[in-house]
Amino acid sequence: MTGLSWLYLIVMAREMASMPMAMMGLHAWTPAHFGMMFSMWAIMMVGMMLPSATPTTLVYTAVARKASREGTPVAPVAAFVAGYLFMWTLFSLGATLAQWGLESAALLSPMMVSASPALGGVLLIGAGVYQLTPFKDACLEHCRSPAHFIAERWRSGTLGAFRMGVEHGAFCLGCCWVLMGLLFFGGVMNLLWIAAITLFVLLEKVAPFGAGGGRLSGIGMVGAGLFVLLSGWAIAP
Repeated sequence: MTGLSWLYLIVMAREMASMPMAMMGLHAWTPAHFGMMFSMWAIMMVGMMLPSATPTTLVYTAVARKASREGTPVAPVAAFVAGYLFMWTLFSLGATLAQWGLESAALLSPMMVSASPALGGVLLIGAGVYQLTPFKDACLEHCRSPAHFIAERWRSGTLGAFRMGVEHGAFCLGCCWVLMGLLFFGGVMNLLWIAAITLFVLLEKVAPFGAGGGRLSGIGMVGAGLFVLLSGWAIAP
C-alpha cells in the first residue's frame, strides 16, 4: 500500500511538473477538482503515515496469529489498518478544505507552495511550538509503545479492531497534524519534502532518540520560522 501510494505521488508530481505554469493556476474548485485534491491528500497520507504505524500493526498481527493457532481467531489485521487510515482520511478532508481556503486567499502558488513569508513563518513556528507541548508528548508516548497500546486498548471483533485502529490513528494524528501543515511550506507535491517529513515522523516514533530529537527539532523549527518572517519583512517594499 505504501509503495503504490508513492508510485501515485511520483506520477502525479511528474505530470504537474510537465504542465505549463499558466495552466497550473487555472483550476477552479469544482466538485471534480475538490475530489481530485481530496484523493491526492488521502493517498499521500497512506504513503506518509502507514510506515509509522508498522510497529503497532505488527504487534496486532502477532496477537492475531497466536490467537489463530490457539483456535480463537480475532479480527483480521485489515480491520485495524482500515481504522487507522480512516482517521487520516478525515484529516485529508480537512487538509483539502485548508488548501482550498489558502488558494482562495492567494496564499499558495500554483505549485501548492506558500506564496507568503508570513504564512511560511507561521507554519514553521506553529509546528515548532507544538513539538514542545505536553499534548504532543502524550500522543507520541502512545505511538512509541505499540505493545502497551494493544494491551490497554484491545477490543474483540471486527468493529473492535476497526475502533482500535481509529484510536491509534487519533493518537498518531495528535502527533503529526501540525507537521503536515509544513507541506504547504515546502510544497504539497514536492517529493523530497514529502519524503523528509515521512522520515522525520517515522524516526520520531521508532528511533530511541525520537522523543528528544522531536523536541530539539521543534526549537529549530521556531528559529527557522522567525528567520523566514524576518527575511520576508526585510525584503518587503
